Parts: sequence; structure tokens; C-alpha cells
Amino acid sequence: MTLGNDHLMEAQMKTTLAASAIALFATGASGEALQRTMPDSLGRVAPALQAYATENLLGEVWGGEELSQRDRALVTFAALMTRHEADNLATHGELALAAGVTPVELSETITHLAFYTGWGNAIAATEALAPLYEAHGITAEALPPVEAELLPLDQEAEEARESFVSGTYGNVSQGVVDTTREILFRDLWLRPALAPRDRSLVTVAALIAAGQPEQMTFHLNRAMDNGLTQEEAGAMLSHLAFYAGWPKVFSALPVAKSVFEDRAD
Repeated sequence: MTLGNDHLMEAQMKTTLAASAIALFATGASGEALQRTMPDSLGRVAPALQAYATENLLGEVWGGEELSQRDRALVTFAALMTRHEADNLATHGELALAAGVTPVELSETITHLAFYTGWGNAIAATEALAPLYEAHGITAEALPPVEAELLPLDQEAEEARESFVSGTYGNVSQGVVDTTREILFRDLWLRPALAPRDRSLVTVAALIAAGQPEQMTFHLNRAMDNGLTQEEAGAMLSHLAFYAGWPKVFSALPVAKSVFEDRAD
């Protein structure tokens, strides 16, 4: 009985220390929103998981300085949306807003990821966030317009991408080649409501969460061209291990390693 009590006291002490760590790096609205992503059911059903969540995930991972809280919130939202974890999107949408992601950016993230994770995931995300937007008084008029003045096109990069895709897959599905060109890279990726770095960030996060590392080489290179650093990319992988699982991250690690090495040459 004494041994059991000792273990309980130790777990409680770790939880208290981790809560203090959370308070140090995430005070105010963002700290409260982060803690709300962990339901009370953890302690009632899986106390050990609660300890890992509080001490390691919230206290250490979210406190890491290699990636900002804003980026971590955006990456997490992208991973949960990809994994169709609609029940968790509302609390993580609230966290994203508290961490500095704007309603416009969150809306555009959902629109962007519809093309990379599927329409159903995007629709589920809108349903999850609709009450949150209503509670914050965010109306459709305040969100990205359907028609927007697009960002400049990198003609050289786009021609190289188009040449590869058309030459490789044009005789397989010209429709995919055409819509990839016209809808994705000459429209969606140029919408100004989400910065190119952020589009790349959520795209790479979605590919990792979906277990599609074969698509990462192009998009991780694009992300780094758009301003993501190697340190930030590495931190994203470490962060996503908790939200997508270690196997998916380990499948992505060789691709990231190859990209980093190629860019260093």
C-alpha cells in the first residue's frame, strides 16, 4: 500500500512540475487553451498517459524553442484534420487562435488541405470550427474571399514542375495534370490569405500525418525554399511523433535526411 502511495505521490509531483513548466512558456489564453486540449478522461482512464501528456507533450514538446507555438498549433491542426480527428479540431482550433493563428489563416488552411487530405476532412473541419467561429463573432465577411489578387508566380519553378508532371503522367491522366496546374499551383498556392511558408508547413505536416513520405521530397524542398529552416523542420517531425505516431515519423525521417543532405551539397 505504501509503495502504491509513493508512486501516486511521484506521479502527482511530476504532473505539478509539468504544469509549472507549461505556465512558464504559455501564460494567459494560449496556456489555458493548450491545457484544454487534454480532457479529464485521461486521468480517469489512463493516468500514465496523462503523465506523458502533461510532462512530455505539453511541458517539453510544446515548450521547445525550435518551433514557435503558433507553428506548432498550425502543424497540430493540420495533422488532426488529415487524420479526420474531428472531435479534437474545435479545441485545437481554439488553441491555434490563442497562439496567434488568425481566423483568416485557419480558414485558408482548411481550404488548402481539402486538396491534400480530401474534401471529407475539410468539410468535417468546417463543421467542427463553425461553433467556435460563431462564439468569437467571426463571420464569413471577415474570411478570405473567393476571388483574390494572387501572389506572383515563380515562372521558372512552375515550368519545371509542370514539365516533370506532364512528361511523366500526361499519358496516364491528363485531367490530373491540368487540374494540378490550373487549380493547385496557379491558383490555390498563390492565394494571399496564407503565406507560402505556412502553406508548405501544413502540407508537409499533412503528408507526414497521412503516412505519405513519398510525396515529401518536393514539398519539404518547397517549404525550405519558402523559408522553413532545417531546425524548424526537424522540430516539426519531433512534434508530430506525438500526434501522428512514431511509425509515421520514422517513415518520414529518411526523406527529410535526404532533403537536408542534398541541400547541404
